[in-house]
Formats: sequence, structure tokens, C-alpha cells
Amino acid sequence: MAEEQKPVQKKMMMVLICWFAGTLGIHRLMMGYSNWWLMLITAGGCGIWTLYDLIMIFTDKMPMADGRPLEK
Repeated sequence: MAEEQKPVQKKMMMVLICWFAGTLGIHRLMMGYSNWWLMLITAGGCGIWTLYDLIMIFTDKMPMADGRPLEK
């Protein structure tokens, strides 16, 4: 059975969620990534992965997990 596609998220919403709750991996969960729990158990790589994701989302280099770009 095919997995349901997540709705395309808004870019600024993902930036804000990553900034305020990035260490929990919530932004990755909302974007459909299956490895979001790694950020939760490592506290966002002690902030390093969170900062990396924030930059990648802000520069449009981190799309949804299925490859669709984030909404502007």
C-alpha cells in the first residue's frame, strides 16, 4: 500500500519551527523525513544538525522528503 504524501509545508513556517524546536526534529517530521527521531535522541546533534537544517531550509536546499520544494 502506498504511503500517504505529506502536504507541502511553507518555507517560513519550517524556518520558525526549526529555529524554536529544531533539536526535537519536528521540522523533519513535518517534512516527511524518516530520520527525524535521530535529532530527538541527540538533541539536534547538540545544535549542529539544527543549524545545518536551518541554513538548508532558508537557502531552499532542503525540500520535502519526496523531493517537492517547500511553498514560498
